[in-house]
Amino acid sequence: MPIPTKIVVVGAGSASFGENTLSAIMRSPRLKGSTLALVDRNPQSLGIVNRLAERLNRDWQAGFTISAHTHHKEALEGAEFLVSAIEVGPREELWKSDFEIPLKYGVRQPYAENGGPGGFAHAARNVRPVLEIARDMEQICPQAWFINFTNPMVRICDLLNRHTKIKTVGLCHQVFIGYNFAGMILAKDLGIDVPDGITGMQADIMEHAAREHVLHQVLPLVDIRAAGTNHFSWILSIRRRDTGEDLYPLLRQRWETFNPTFEPLTRRIYDAFGLFPVPGDTHLCEYLPWVSDPVTKPWDKYNIRLYDWDAFATMRDFSLNRLESMADGVMPIDAQLDTDSEGALEMIENIVGAGTHYHLAANLPNVGQISNLPLGATVETPVVVDGDGIHPVHVGALPEAIAELCRRELVVAQLGIDAAVEGDRQKALQCLLLDPVITDIETAKLVLDDYLTTYKQHLPQFWE
Repeated sequence: MPIPTKIVVVGAGSASFGENTLSAIMRSPRLKGSTLALVDRNPQSLGIVNRLAERLNRDWQAGFTISAHTHHKEALEGAEFLVSAIEVGPREELWKSDFEIPLKYGVRQPYAENGGPGGFAHAARNVRPVLEIARDMEQICPQAWFINFTNPMVRICDLLNRHTKIKTVGLCHQVFIGYNFAGMILAKDLGIDVPDGITGMQADIMEHAAREHVLHQVLPLVDIRAAGTNHFSWILSIRRRDTGEDLYPLLRQRWETFNPTFEPLTRRIYDAFGLFPVPGDTHLCEYLPWVSDPVTKPWDKYNIRLYDWDAFATMRDFSLNRLESMADGVMPIDAQLDTDSEGALEMIENIVGAGTHYHLAANLPNVGQISNLPLGATVETPVVVDGDGIHPVHVGALPEAIAELCRRELVVAQLGIDAAVEGDRQKALQCLLLDPVITDIETAKLVLDDYLTTYKQHLPQFWE
């Protein structure tokens, strides 16, 4: 039986996020007849996604009431859920700048998206628009859930959890990289077909389909329990779903003879710390103190590949054109029947419909689910979703060495968020000084000053 609700999607014009989220939500029988408010500051992309939503609504007979808005405040009245993937843009251009600015001062970050000085700049730019949405929610729909996809996940969720009263959950698909690892390493044992051409777990347009092929095979066969912080979580257990067999010993045995050039940083960290890290080298590297040395150049040794900013910027434009073709009826919409909301649909359906759903990974404040990480900090564990909300699965303590790595990143995240909320340069400097990428106080000051000057239009709070 359908239980209509009101869902606001902010950043709906995002070519991939908007398409996947609205398609998954609108084909849900349990949400039939709901209200969907699409929000995006870009009128052109908003118009395209709105027309696509209207077509899906007609063709699927979903019975939704759909509206489009260029400002979130117009859409909040009566909302029970707000799904957000906003990003101060242009995303790729700014990310590239986050990487290149520290280079002027001899600091080479391994990736510069969620950790390192780039993680500070990235999060700080997103603080004001996210906080504006949350403040308006506190006034207009204070009981609504904020479902966050914006990166850096830990920092944005920390902002919402510590600086607002809004209920927040952060969702990310990174745990599936752990399943990809398991599928490839245990392929012969599990009977999994692994296509040629998978060179690693990095963001690569050409390898995405091959990894998805592995993922779809391994998910029904294996259960992984992972915990830590977003993009820095660790496999605690791995078992066969049919027999309950502990696969960790076999994983270690097969990994010892697996291609040594495949994700070599992950190999070193697994050997040193005893748990298999989930995220793959390009995210794992952001939080470690051993990947930025200008003398030893570990990024070459571990073949850490940078994000292909130009390729992904081009892909975004291509994707938006494809959405426009679907919106205008030129292309079929059959593919939208298989899209995945990356957890947003599961959160909404089971809270509204009082279901019971186990979700592999979600980011919530720590209330003891990881017993040796700070209370109140944003951590990632499995969760159970039901009519009373989203409840973390308690996994106990991480190995102490791994917990210490996570603790420092959590302190860095909180300092950076407090700095961006308050416009506090001293806390911003402390954030950089505690970051594993930075090794010199004067250099940290130079990097910070350059960031704040370059992004002055996005970070006026540091200049007021």
